Amino acid sequence: MSKSSARTSGAAPLLHFNNIDTHYGELHVLKGVSYEIWPGEIVCLLGGNASGKSTTMKTILGVVRPTSGSLLFRGEDISRLRTAERVRRGISTVPETRRLFPRMTVLENLEMGAFTRRDRVGIDEDLERVYGLFPRVKDRRQQLAGTLSGGEQQMVAMGRALMARPTLLCMDEPSMGLSPRYVEQVFEIIQTINKQGTAIFVVEQNANMALSIASYGYVLQTGQLVLAGDPEMLLNNDWLRSAYLGGVSDEPAGAP
Repeated sequence: MSKSSARTSGAAPLLHFNNIDTHYGELHVLKGVSYEIWPGEIVCLLGGNASGKSTTMKTILGVVRPTSGSLLFRGEDISRLRTAERVRRGISTVPETRRLFPRMTVLENLEMGAFTRRDRVGIDEDLERVYGLFPRVKDRRQQLAGTLSGGEQQMVAMGRALMARPTLLCMDEPSMGLSPRYVEQVFEIIQTINKQGTAIFVVEQNANMALSIASYGYVLQTGQLVLAGDPEMLLNNDWLRSAYLGGVSDEPAGAP
C-alpha cells in the first residue's frame, strides 16, 4: 500500500508512537515525540548523533520504557509489554552493528530469529525465503557468523529478523560500516522485503539513501521532532540539506 492510500484510508496506523517522553535518569532524551507508521510503508527517521534515534528504536522494542505517552501497535497499547512479547506480536529488529552470535553458524543465527515460534514447517519455509533474498547467506549457512564480512553479517542480521515473520521490521543504521556497494544492495533488499508486505521503519544517518526508498520521513534533533513529510519535501528542505552537507542552521523551516 502506498503512503497516500495508507494514510488516507481511514484505517489505524500500524504503529503509533504517541507523544512519547523517555528519560535515562535525569536526562530527558525524547521530548513529546510522535510518529506514525502505516501498513505497507517504508518510514525513515533521520538525525545526527545524540538526536534520540537509537532511543526511539529501543523504546519500540521495549528495551527502554517511556516515562509518558503511549506506544500503540495495531491499535493496542504495548508500552508495558516485554520485548519477546512484542516480537510475537509482529515487531522485529535489525540492530545497529548487527549483533550476531559470532561463534554460532549462520544457520544457528537465523534460527535464533524464530525463537518465539513453534511451527517447524513455517520456520523451514521462512528459511527458504531468506535464502532466496540472500543467496550468499545460503552459501555460508555452515560458516561461523564472526568470520563473515560486514556486508554479509548485515544480510544475516536481516535474515534473522525476518525469521520472526514480522509485520513491522525496524532497522537501526543499516548502512553503518558498509561499503557503498553493500549499502546499495542492502537498501534494494529493504525495498524487496517491503514489496512482499512488510512495513519497515529505518533509523538512519544516510539521509539521501534513506529518503530515496522511503514513503515518509521524520527528522529528530536533540530529542524533538523538527521535520516530517514526504521524501521530496524533505530532500528539498534547505535546512535538512545544510545539516547533512555541513553548516547546520539554527532552525529548520517548516518544523512541526
